[in-house]
Amino acid sequence: MEAIVFDEFGGPGVLRFKEVPEPHAGPGQVRLKVAAAGVNALDYKIRSGWMEEAFPTALPAIPGAEVAGTVDEVGDGVTGVAVGDQVVGWSVTGSYAPYALAETFAPKPAALAWEAAVALPIAGETSERVLNLLKLGNGETLLVNGAAGAVGSIGVQLAVARGATVIATASEANHDFLRVLGATPVTYGEGLVERVRAIAPQGVDAVFDVAGKGALPDSIELRGGTTDRIVTIADVAAADLGVTFSAGPVSPDAKSILAGQALLAADGTLRVEVAKVFPLEQAVQAQTLSEEGHVRGKLVLKV
Repeated sequence: MEAIVFDEFGGPGVLRFKEVPEPHAGPGQVRLKVAAAGVNALDYKIRSGWMEEAFPTALPAIPGAEVAGTVDEVGDGVTGVAVGDQVVGWSVTGSYAPYALAETFAPKPAALAWEAAVALPIAGETSERVLNLLKLGNGETLLVNGAAGAVGSIGVQLAVARGATVIATASEANHDFLRVLGATPVTYGEGLVERVRAIAPQGVDAVFDVAGKGALPDSIELRGGTTDRIVTIADVAAADLGVTFSAGPVSPDAKSILAGQALLAADGTLRVEVAKVFPLEQAVQAQTLSEEGHVRGKLVLKV
């Protein structure tokens, strides 16, 4: 099969189509005929070699963790799924390809488009995991830094569903979008502390940093000088500041989380924002846009 592959670490230009062997389902796995692959910031960070310590990568490698497709092989020991079923989940072989293997997955509701389905696994599981780490509860105030992207927008909605008041940072162009999700938007950057305090004079109970763009010192100040109940998924300065960095592993209950969120997305209760869909052969353009940042919602590759 022809898949998107990188043989060396570097910029988007190291991605190219290459003939690679088709994978086949082993024990505990299903093989999917891929319909859509999610594009995540982690993809370009791994491709660049920045994440070698946390995610060692054997080259050549196929990028992509999120996958949605139709089951066409079922490995030994796998129950509850059959050839022809439509599912969404995490790929263990890379999803920028016609075929991919998966071990953790959930049914894709018929009413949920492939592009929306593949936007859920990482954003939904990450948001649920971080909100649990923060012990966010009803009546509390949460600050979400970088709220307009795929993870942030899902995190805002899940926090609102818990009964929290959400203050969300984003560029002004995304403020109306965040209001629709139930958040009070503020512009990020210099003066953030004052803008947040104008909305929440009592401070914030917790901070979910999705952006990783230097907002942690302001977050600590808004928490009254403590790093307690601040979690980042993106800022490499976390350790130096004493802030919790959460990058997985995927929760043991990821499958049930995904299944529930897929049903909510299918009936419109959970809004999934797809920013742009690219054909697989435009993976370079998709990762370039991802790396530039400021994307509202999810970037998707259609296979």
